[in-house]
Amino acid sequence: MSPRKAVEHELSRQRILDAAREQFVEQGYRDVSMRGIAKQLGYSPGSLYYHFREKADLFSALTAADFLRLDRLLEEVVSASPSPGRERLALIFLSFIRFGLENKKSFELMFLIQEPGLESYTSQGKMASYEKFYGAVKESLQAISADRSEDVQLIWVLFLSLHGFVSFYIHSPQTYEDIAALADLHVQLLLRGLS
Repeated sequence: MSPRKAVEHELSRQRILDAAREQFVEQGYRDVSMRGIAKQLGYSPGSLYYHFREKADLFSALTAADFLRLDRLLEEVVSASPSPGRERLALIFLSFIRFGLENKKSFELMFLIQEPGLESYTSQGKMASYEKFYGAVKESLQAISADRSEDVQLIWVLFLSLHGFVSFYIHSPQTYEDIAALADLHVQLLLRGLS
């Protein structure tokens, strides 16, 4: 087996992404280096470059994978709920909160990291993910109120409300299970405001 094949076999792309996620959250994008990630994994920096051209490429792959997980969750919720309306909206909202609180490090990188120049690496994933959220919420709102389903700002405010709830607890040691009752109350208040 060639040295390159051996490295590929031993050091998976996923192991690199997992180590990078930890470092990006703990140290911030600017202070993370490919050398530091490689050191944590016990490999030479060259072994990381086999998988990723540069740190920005690694960050982009990391957030793209996380947005894909969020998108798949939304698709599962929509296909699992019988019909659009209040029940589906409740599931969408709770699933978003649950995702954020069960994947705090991912959520922080996807939505909260503030570094100049990084927006170009996350904007496509953010926009695609928000479009899925928007479409699913709009469809459910149509079953409640056709007029409200056309209110673009309302759907954005609903998203911001969920985002804010997750952001408040993101650095807390509390898990989703610890605050599930609060999450449910938050969602019920949002739904009550739509009636």
